[in-house]
Amino acid sequence: MKVAIMIDGGFYRQRAYKLFGEVSGKQRADELEKYCRKHLNDKRENRELYRIFYYDCPPISKKLYHPLLKKQVDFSKTPLYGWMNEFLSELKHKRKFCLRLGTLAEEQAQYNLRPEITKKLLSGSKQLSELTENDFALSLSQKGVDMKIGIDIASLAYKKQVDQIILISGDSDFVPAAKLARREGIDFILDPMRASIKDDLFEHIDGMRTKSPNPAQSVKNDSEPQI
Repeated sequence: MKVAIMIDGGFYRQRAYKLFGEVSGKQRADELEKYCRKHLNDKRENRELYRIFYYDCPPISKKLYHPLLKKQVDFSKTPLYGWMNEFLSELKHKRKFCLRLGTLAEEQAQYNLRPEITKKLLSGSKQLSELTENDFALSLSQKGVDMKIGIDIASLAYKKQVDQIILISGDSDFVPAAKLARREGIDFILDPMRASIKDDLFEHIDGMRTKSPNPAQSVKNDSEPQI
């Protein structure tokens, strides 16, 4: 059975940070490769890897004004910028990995108060004078990533290049492409890395399988990196 593994990069990085903890860009890339290989090690089915497709965006590099710090933050000089470039560079050099990169909507990027902080301000349980840098989150959206995932799923299905697609993701954006792949006879497996998914997604996949550890056994990390 020939298998393609497709990874929603933003989703994987967030889940890996919560499940496995904070590591270097190189370590995260090595970890991702090992994670994907676990999907192939099934004694019940003889799986052959076609390719691992990784979908993401290069890191933001522009300067943004921070409303609390009252100064410009140069993202090209932040640790996150260096981490992301190291991570992507490591993936590029791994065998059978194919990077499919979109772009960030940098013109729309801005700092916003985190939703839970806004609620505290409105309820009076937190005062404006008590705000800290961590109460703000970078609002940044990706362009072209979901489209690339959909196009690649359709291409693999129509050309009969694989027998099975394993998608590491947690949202419903993939549903139209999954429907098409299943109509073309592709066995479509979802790995949400133990994240909760909507019940109605199950009718659009052929099965769910994860190689993530039980959250109780993994590194607990309540904060999230601004990636």
